[in-house]
Amino acid sequence: MREILERQSSAFMAELPVSIEARRDRLRRAIAMMSDNADRFCDALSEDFGHRSREQSMITDIVASISPLKHALKHVGKWSKPQRRPVIFPLGLLGARASVEYQPKGVVGVIAPWNFPINLVMSPLAGVFAAGNRAMVKTSEFTPVVAALFEEVAARYFPVEEVAFVSGGAEVGKAFSELPFDHLLFTGATGIGRHILHAAADNLTPVTLELGGKSPVLVGRSADLSQATERVVLGKMMNAGQICLAPDYMLVPAEREDEVVQGLTRAASSLYPTLLGNPDYTSIINDRHFERLSNWIDDARAKGADVIRVDPANEDFAGSNARKMPLHIIRGATDDMTVMQEEIFGPILPVRRYDRIDDAIAEVNRRDRPLALYYFGTDADERRRVLDRTISGGVTTDDVIFHVSMEELPFGGIGPSGMGAYHGRAGFETFSHARSIYRQPRIDVAKLAGLKPPYGAATRKAIARQMK
Repeated sequence: MREILERQSSAFMAELPVSIEARRDRLRRAIAMMSDNADRFCDALSEDFGHRSREQSMITDIVASISPLKHALKHVGKWSKPQRRPVIFPLGLLGARASVEYQPKGVVGVIAPWNFPINLVMSPLAGVFAAGNRAMVKTSEFTPVVAALFEEVAARYFPVEEVAFVSGGAEVGKAFSELPFDHLLFTGATGIGRHILHAAADNLTPVTLELGGKSPVLVGRSADLSQATERVVLGKMMNAGQICLAPDYMLVPAEREDEVVQGLTRAASSLYPTLLGNPDYTSIINDRHFERLSNWIDDARAKGADVIRVDPANEDFAGSNARKMPLHIIRGATDDMTVMQEEIFGPILPVRRYDRIDDAIAEVNRRDRPLALYYFGTDADERRRVLDRTISGGVTTDDVIFHVSMEELPFGGIGPSGMGAYHGRAGFETFSHARSIYRQPRIDVAKLAGLKPPYGAATRKAIARQMK
């Protein structure tokens, strides 16, 4: 890996300055790699998961990879233009000029997760390539078929000096994070993110962390519950809940809890009338995660929760080895239950009651700042209060997850849910160095401003002007 990094770094320095056309060429080749191999990538995803909806894979991994690449291709010329900045009066009148130019950083390391192992490689590469960088990608050991396919097909579209894929387990990941990259992007669990940050610190490598957390849904009293519950279920059951932005728990008005639970049950039954043989519903990634989720359900039940399994066809999940898990609604979830302590990352949805919206806001604020927050309701004042009184990485109102697909909205967390952001122009700027350039006029500015010793009247006048 270190040899690859050295080859990429040398090639990068030899190429400077990286032309706009070179950047566009890399973006075009990335688009072609996804388009030409879409079917193979979908097959690989399904093999790694045990079963994964082909249509979902096309939407969330293939199309969702091509879209940001095309967006970057369209806008890279505009993003790359130097930006004029004002200078201190009266230097502008004397001919001084200031600007910011965006330079590529060099080689960017990308550590990708298993839940969207294609999109969360290619979407960052849109910003990496637009900014003029090279890239090394560490794929997830939990999706080895996808990882092997990336290594095979990427070599047909990119020389190793431009993009390289490496695979392996925790030891490879540790060594990868310790490389002296010019920037490092990690997407994954908060606990691992802490280790990544420690490893990068030895090289003073700038890091972007895309983590997770417990993203809440606040349902206002003015919400259309039929619409709200269907949209929450759609987001919660996509990829079987294995989404960093999935709604993690719901806060609902006490008097409407029954109605919310009925709406969730009805929506899940309508969208997924069967599960085991349903090609639209994805499996849990592996046995370890399936067992983890099962244990958390048992823990909630043992501690007094009312656990509602939404199984409209009364299927025999215990007798199946498909690792498919129906939606489990947890009523009466308490803080001592694991489902209210950890990010769930699966089809389990705690529902908690509140009396006043300020109680719901307080519930959100006493937990770590989440990656996303969702609010349903038509009460504009209440919506504004929720937005003003909470802090989260991003927000979607009257739906869930959708803000991540808006390419010009920065995507990132805050605190334990992440550090930094990318997507669209934000991604271009994250993977660029904003270089300040000041051009001094020919006139002796230092003398005019009283900066030259011996200090005297001119100096005192300049200080007085600046103090006004």
